[in-house]
Amino acid sequence: MRSKRYGNADHRLDVREIDGPPFDAIMAALDDLDDGASLLVINSFEPEPLYEVLKNRGFTYETTNPSPGEWHVKVVDAR
Repeated sequence: MRSKRYGNADHRLDVREIDGPPFDAIMAALDDLDDGASLLVINSFEPEPLYEVLKNRGFTYETTNPSPGEWHVKVVDAR
């Protein structure tokens, strides 16, 4: 079920709740996506280093900053 609150993403991962670097959790969630599915990653900072990794793996993304200290990155499997 899609949630309008989270940008119509199929899945949601709030990495603010993860103790330590969130990279592995994000990669695992992306590996589980079906073709064309989307993941909303919520972070406390803009994850700029993630963007190049996403492009190289065939994902598209859209980033928003809905409030101070909260960044949303909607990632779509475009492979």
